[in-house]
Amino acid sequence: MDDKAHIRHELDLSAAQWRQAGPEGEVAFVPHTDGVTYIALRRAGADTVLVFTPSEWTAFRAGVHDAEFDRPADL
Repeated sequence: MDDKAHIRHELDLSAAQWRQAGPEGEVAFVPHTDGVTYIALRRAGADTVLVFTPSEWTAFRAGVHDAEFDRPADL
């Protein structure tokens, strides 16, 4: 697991430029002083923010592309 607890409190989400990501979600790309740009996701207006590293985001996008998250036909 990629634990981001050590940087989460350092990310300035108040200055993030949130963009629409689907009907209920928002995404922001948040630069950090460590040189990494983190990806933050939240439901519109929600307090909980999920933070992903670039490698986690790349793996997620590859999974979407490879249909890893598609619902099985028998459901």
